[in-house]
Amino acid sequence: MVLSKACSYGLLATLYVARKKDSQYISIREISDDLNISFHFLTKILQTLTENGLLVSLRGPKGGVALAKNPQEVTLLDIIIAIDGGELFTECILGLPGCGVAKPCPMHEYWSEVRQHLQENFGSKSLSDVSERIDEFKLRLSHGLF
Repeated sequence: MVLSKACSYGLLATLYVARKKDSQYISIREISDDLNISFHFLTKILQTLTENGLLVSLRGPKGGVALAKNPQEVTLLDIIIAIDGGELFTECILGLPGCGVAKPCPMHEYWSEVRQHLQENFGSKSLSDVSERIDEFKLRLSHGLF
């Protein structure tokens, strides 16, 4: 898997929040239960997204998390970089130091092309784009959850 489990869960959770157009704040417990993600693990992930300005949080009985920006303004790349960092798009897939055009690893030619494509695709897809696709094609976010 190229993305960490935390990053995958962060993408799922932000898509979940983006789809809840009728609610200002969504409780972390609701997200955790509906997506079948550990509450404590999800809380740490959402805290990272809040620290990076992608979510806002509110404590209390009516609290939870909400998007800090319009879903059209948040790309999948923003979320990936906030959680996993940008190394996926710059580093050697084999983890070899100094890998590059001058000193390529055996995978360099293939991986450099793939990572550029991934960066362009993730950077061109907003939460709005993906959440609309979920609704349009009735795609799932979790065990049978649309």
